[in-house]
Amino acid sequence: MENLLEKIIKEERSEEVARLNAISIVENLFTDLMDREKDIISRRFGFDGGGGETLEKIGQMHKLTRERVRQIEAASIKKIKKLENLESYIGVLKSTVKQLVNEHGGLVRQDYLLDILTVICLELNNEPDAATYETDRSIYKNHFHFLISRLLQDDLEVVDNSDEFNPSYKLKENEISHLEELADDLLKKVDGLKKTLTTEELLDLLKKLDSYNKHQEKLSQDSGLDITKIFKSQVFPDKAEIINNNKVLYSLMQAIRNLEQNKYGDWGLADWKEIKPKTINDKIYLVLKNQGEPMHFTEIAKKINEVKFDQKTANAATVHNELILDNRYVLVGRGVYGLREWKK
Repeated sequence: MENLLEKIIKEERSEEVARLNAISIVENLFTDLMDREKDIISRRFGFDGGGGETLEKIGQMHKLTRERVRQIEAASIKKIKKLENLESYIGVLKSTVKQLVNEHGGLVRQDYLLDILTVICLELNNEPDAATYETDRSIYKNHFHFLISRLLQDDLEVVDNSDEFNPSYKLKENEISHLEELADDLLKKVDGLKKTLTTEELLDLLKKLDSYNKHQEKLSQDSGLDITKIFKSQVFPDKAEIINNNKVLYSLMQAIRNLEQNKYGDWGLADWKEIKPKTINDKIYLVLKNQGEPMHFTEIAKKINEVKFDQKTANAATVHNELILDNRYVLVGRGVYGLREWKK
């Protein structure tokens, strides 16, 4: 029998892809709900693409107490779970999610799984609208989050409040102590190196750990299924082939708490300035380092704003002042600066 996920990826506009559409699934599940029930769930889970609204805010809109809104939300989900044809609506999603989790070693970061599912629906067999892409992506992710977190609880367990992992999903029968051991070892190794790593370098480092060799059999769970097509999306910063050929380890890297990628795809500890730059100076350094050659201060400011490290806008004059005051930077031409470390 052909693999369901493989069929979804290969067959354009297949019936399975249509049945994996989170928006359509939710619309079908909402058939028996009253308008107020639909509105409360839609607002709580951000079905319009925004963030989920609080019980208090929804209560003010409907002139209800926070507790009453919570009760209606719970009762509405309970009503959906009792639908006779529930399995026909969520069956393909359930099978696909379970296979994806298995394919990625038994543990998948919540956002990572939602991104994969969203790409399948938005991009595999359609040409996404660039103008509305980010909004559409948020809408799909929020619908998938509702379906998985509220309707697949019999099959999936949420890994939350973990010292080792970001909020993630695992199959209930899966044991992940070997992943916890590997996560701890990798974080200690990265912390000891005190420098950022490319994805290839981090994968190589991971494969040299004693805990990797110890658990290598458990870390080879993927079936060899080629899902490269999914990872060719702009959503994923790394080369599709690298992700596909290292699905279990890459998924683990995504799941590890305090291990993050910066805007250039390099990995390090989450609190490092080169991973999450906070000041203008941090951003200047990161831009120059990744450019690899001197830049005019106006171009540095422009690049900072293009990369969008955060919501703050860089001003060229401020950038110039930082370049003048910090001895990490060297003036090499009129308004053109490089890194002093390049001279070493």
